[in-house]
Amino acid sequence: MVIDLKKIFVNDNSSLPIEYELDMSSVDFRGVVPLKAPVKFSGTVSNKASLVALQAEISYTYTAPCDRCGLETGEEVKVKLDKALAASIEGEESESIILVPDMKLDLDELIYSEVVLSIPTKHLCNENCKGICSKCGKNLNEGKCGCPEKEIDPRMQALADLLK
Repeated sequence: MVIDLKKIFVNDNSSLPIEYELDMSSVDFRGVVPLKAPVKFSGTVSNKASLVALQAEISYTYTAPCDRCGLETGEEVKVKLDKALAASIEGEESESIILVPDMKLDLDELIYSEVVLSIPTKHLCNENCKGICSKCGKNLNEGKCGCPEKEIDPRMQALADLLK
């Protein structure tokens, strides 16, 4: 969705509330489709003393398998945006300024880039996840598996037999 902001840029003390949902359920992140529900955007573009600003919040639910045990995990993520909008930039670009050529804001592109940057890199079902046994594959959060904790290197088995 592209929003025309000419009226906001031209009129001081004007504002435009924005409520929008973007379906990103087909977007693949590292082999997982984590955004099953639409991404919600809620914010306001305002012009105060010729400074056009965007204050908004992007919220989404991220679901992916736990990196340790493989159980499906879900996490609510909220991203706050407080950016200045400019039709053109002279000099250095800044992360706090969004360039809006022709005074039109591409909301889909903005949401997509903010979501991609805010996606968690580590996904755990809980902070104390024990993972799975490397030998039998049992989820260690459900209890011990019965595999020996220390397995003797087969090359050293003859020495271990001498100690018995």
